[in-house]
Amino acid sequence: MTLDTVFVENYYFVTVVFMWFLHVGFMSYEAGVSRRKNVMATAMKNIMTIAVVTPAFYYAGWWTYFCMSEGLIPTIGDAVHGGECTAALPWEEYMGPHLGDNITAVFWAAFLLFSWTTGSIMSGATLERIRISAYLVLTVVLGAFIWIIAASWGWSWHGWLTIHFGFHDFAASGVVHGVAGIFALGVLLNLGPRIGKFDRDGGARQFLPHNLHMTLMGLMIIFTAFYAFYAACLAITSDTIPGWATIYGNPTTLGAITFTITIAFAGGFMSGYICSKGDPFWTLSGGLAGVIAVSSGADVYHPSLTYLLAMFGAAVAVWIGTWQEEKMRVDDAVGAVAVHGWVGFLGVVLMGIFGGGTPTGSLGNGDVDVTLLGQLVGVAALFPLAFLSGYIVSGILKKLNLLRVPPEVEVAGLDIAEFDMDFFPDHEMADEKIVMADGSVVSAGPVLAEAYGDIVR
Repeated sequence: MTLDTVFVENYYFVTVVFMWFLHVGFMSYEAGVSRRKNVMATAMKNIMTIAVVTPAFYYAGWWTYFCMSEGLIPTIGDAVHGGECTAALPWEEYMGPHLGDNITAVFWAAFLLFSWTTGSIMSGATLERIRISAYLVLTVVLGAFIWIIAASWGWSWHGWLTIHFGFHDFAASGVVHGVAGIFALGVLLNLGPRIGKFDRDGGARQFLPHNLHMTLMGLMIIFTAFYAFYAACLAITSDTIPGWATIYGNPTTLGAITFTITIAFAGGFMSGYICSKGDPFWTLSGGLAGVIAVSSGADVYHPSLTYLLAMFGAAVAVWIGTWQEEKMRVDDAVGAVAVHGWVGFLGVVLMGIFGGGTPTGSLGNGDVDVTLLGQLVGVAALFPLAFLSGYIVSGILKKLNLLRVPPEVEVAGLDIAEFDMDFFPDHEMADEKIVMADGSVVSAGPVLAEAYGDIVR
């Protein structure tokens, strides 16, 4: 075993450890946004994401990544004796305690953490009314199949989007964030809004978080883990390309991504604060949107450009999140579709505009330059993959009456239904508040349906 091998194994192991904080953050963030009656059910969804996605990704997702890069579907030959394809099967030498190398397991784990992230993004959007069983089905579909297909096509040194179109998405603006957010949009269109969210006059009510401090803390923990997320996007290929490189084989450095992440958060915070007129939730969400907006080109953007693009991405997130709620009447509890979905794909397009001409794909079929057309082809491939899969699978669950909890369960709270107990016995339901469409704040009352005669689901 060489010193290089020891270093690479330890490097990815450390990124995996720190990426766990993404899910600590998601759990805190979503639990804080939830009303008291749904806090534990929300937290458990994030834990169960890990429980169901991990085996699914081990037995099928990893194989999918290596088998679906050359085309839309793997050939029979690839699936049976396709070299890298079959090497990813769970009974092969690289996939168990009889490891054939020291790298596969930790690199697999880094991808697995990305899979959990996609599920957690959808979890936040669907808070307080989705059945946990339906969520687990959807998160397996998204986390073990859909996003990894997207990654195989365009986040791989030999993906067809990479080698034929020069697609470049260094830190997964599109293949993780965009795909997860737009998948969630497809689910939300079938799931519908929470009871009392919209009235018949076109107004939208705001359900106040039970603990906004917990939500903001969760976001800050996610931001901390983003450094590990970016670091895991680096490939260490000392045997072919000296030093650090992107997954496409382009040289880069840890210093480059440190500049990008830090400055993007700053620009996103500033823009989120300005565009939301100081709203704490959108200020921090603006920081997240800012980083996502620059993730595709995080390895090539100058810090000054990073700040401006992050400000633009955060502004788009605030605007489209508000528009989506008020005009489309889509109830996204945490703004995940706007922040991750729309801004994720915006980041892919921005790379084509500001990073055009950058060589990419040097580990695949020769150097191919990034172009706006190539980035748009990537969006055209990944967007429908995400939206249609989310819409179709959730539509099937809806037809089977398995998607959404019954109205009486939603009104009483998911914690009572799931765990038969109130985790906040010292607080009455009447402590919960709703911001009405006219800006007034009222008590939610013990039963929403009694408080509002114009309920629209």
